[in-house]
Amino acid sequence: QVQLVESGGRLVQAGDSLRLSCAASGRTISSYAMGWFRQAPGKEREFVAAVSGSGYRTYYADSVKGRFTISRDSAKTTMYLQMNSLKPEDTAIYYCAAGPLFTTSQQYLYWGQGTQVTVSS
Repeated sequence: QVQLVESGGRLVQAGDSLRLSCAASGRTISSYAMGWFRQAPGKEREFVAAVSGSGYRTYYADSVKGRFTISRDSAKTTMYLQMNSLKPEDTAIYYCAAGPLFTTSQQYLYWGQGTQVTVSS
């Protein structure tokens, strides 16, 4: 069983930076791909970024490319999302996900409970 716990979400102003963390536990987590998704009020959950099990491959949604950076620590038990130049449209609940597939789709096996990011203008 894999458990994911997100943290770091809070209220910030436009242009600010914020780093989200996702602490993962479970004996297979180091080999799993991990990803960040977000859901804004009234919208469907969407892909933000993903990192492969090795940590060497990453992929970003066009809307965050150049502003957000996904990474995972050397033990591969914690994933991060560094968010710079935040915009009001980045306001959403951010979810961490993990699974054997490195994908931009929502075909991840495990999901966290989410952390709220609010960007004021």
